Amino acid sequence: MILTSVLQAMGLFAATNIDDIIVLSLFFARGAGQRGTTARILAGQYLGFAGILGAAVLVTIGAGTFLPSAAIPYFGLIPLGLGLWAAWQAWRGDDDDEAKVADKKVGVWTVAGVTLANGGDNIGVYTPVFLSVEPLAVVAYCIVFLALVAVLVALAKFVATRPPIAEVLERWEHILFPIVLIGLGIAILVSGGAFGL
Repeated sequence: MILTSVLQAMGLFAATNIDDIIVLSLFFARGAGQRGTTARILAGQYLGFAGILGAAVLVTIGAGTFLPSAAIPYFGLIPLGLGLWAAWQAWRGDDDDEAKVADKKVGVWTVAGVTLANGGDNIGVYTPVFLSVEPLAVVAYCIVFLALVAVLVALAKFVATRPPIAEVLERWEHILFPIVLIGLGIAILVSGGAFGL
């Protein structure tokens, strides 16, 4: 039973988090050459994913009033706001190299916020799965998910540091980063029906 739960958890994690590779790769490109980028991205991804798991478990055990499902689409405002800010920074085009480095530093809370916002669909998928299995299997799912977060971050770093990809990301990151975040935010808002969309 545990082996089956582990294999199912791995498949479920892959299906619900494959899109994070793109976003995380852009975070790696944005923080290229900055000391501690990998640690900040890993910490942010873990914080955000812990929020996703926490919400899914709370909803599963009946605390649905803590996080009403109608609130989940509004998490799209987080990447939308971050994307608009990044677009403003790119458009502003500071000539001061120190200011550019500070603006491009990837923060733990930024990664966590984007991860949590992008995880609304994860909550919606994980909750019915958690409801359909024994509590021990839920624990197994959570352990597997948390172990795979590190694999996901390592995979995104690997993708972002391949020379052809790294060159494209380095050249176009200032445009791609805001576009991906703005698109992600809009997609979350629209797919969830936020603001009557």
